[in-house]
Amino acid sequence: MPSTVDLHIHTTASDGSVEPLRLPALLAARGIHTFAITDHDTIDGAVELLGRVPAGMRFIPGVEFSCYSAVGKYHILGYGYRPDDPLLHAAIEEGRQLRRTKLTQRIAYLRAEHGIILNEEETAWLYAQKSPAKPHLGKILLARGLGEHPEDMMGVLRRYVNAFKGENDRISLDTALRAIHHAGGIAVWAHPLGGEGHRHKPPEVFAPLLRDLLDAGIEGMECWYSRYDPQEIAFLRQQAAAHGLLVSGGSDFHGSPKPGLQPGTLCAAGDTPPAGELTVVDRLLSRDQTGRNA
Repeated sequence: MPSTVDLHIHTTASDGSVEPLRLPALLAARGIHTFAITDHDTIDGAVELLGRVPAGMRFIPGVEFSCYSAVGKYHILGYGYRPDDPLLHAAIEEGRQLRRTKLTQRIAYLRAEHGIILNEEETAWLYAQKSPAKPHLGKILLARGLGEHPEDMMGVLRRYVNAFKGENDRISLDTALRAIHHAGGIAVWAHPLGGEGHRHKPPEVFAPLLRDLLDAGIEGMECWYSRYDPQEIAFLRQQAAAHGLLVSGGSDFHGSPKPGLQPGTLCAAGDTPPAGELTVVDRLLSRDQTGRNA
């Protein structure tokens, strides 16, 4: 059975395939009653859904910032913010500009390295995206039949896109945390051992990253994650308890870009968090910043 809470979900506002307004019905069908939209470097999908969630469901507006510091790279989730906050919007705009620059570089890389020239329609569609990312390029490549099968997103990205690094497309960790906190939100470290397609970090790599984030003012950690096994989740829970961090959990659901991954999947083995385990939810509810419908 899936978890009834999922705090890490992407929509068409960034690189997911499900429209924000269609998401509640999909989640309700899987028994999920508390959820967050955490699109990459944009809050458009979350704002679209505010005030439009069916009765009986709790909606937490979120965002996922791609960040860097002198110590490492992170994805930081922000929850329960005021959507009209100027610092939040400034951070989002900075991230958007960085993503557009990286998109231009990736398009040039496809042409120079693989001889793939995007047409005007494809290019216009990419630049029209609020938060352009690799899966948008992957969608075009799959439509051209360059994957081993029509849903081979990870394979087509490995083959044609991932080798290109280019310039930085992340905002600073300080900028992200300052924006989230100024907007009244809670900052949480997303998939701390590594996300989709990344080798999971050993303790000696994890430890300095955690210290960096603690010093910067992180408040929570995504201990429950769809790609982590029970041992990894237990390790993260222990670390959260040792450092007084809130516990969060999410699937990182994207829809078709991650085929087979369903919302409410918070552990690779199918385990679900015990009641009350995801303490970030209780903190948000107590602050009355969830945007939930009564």
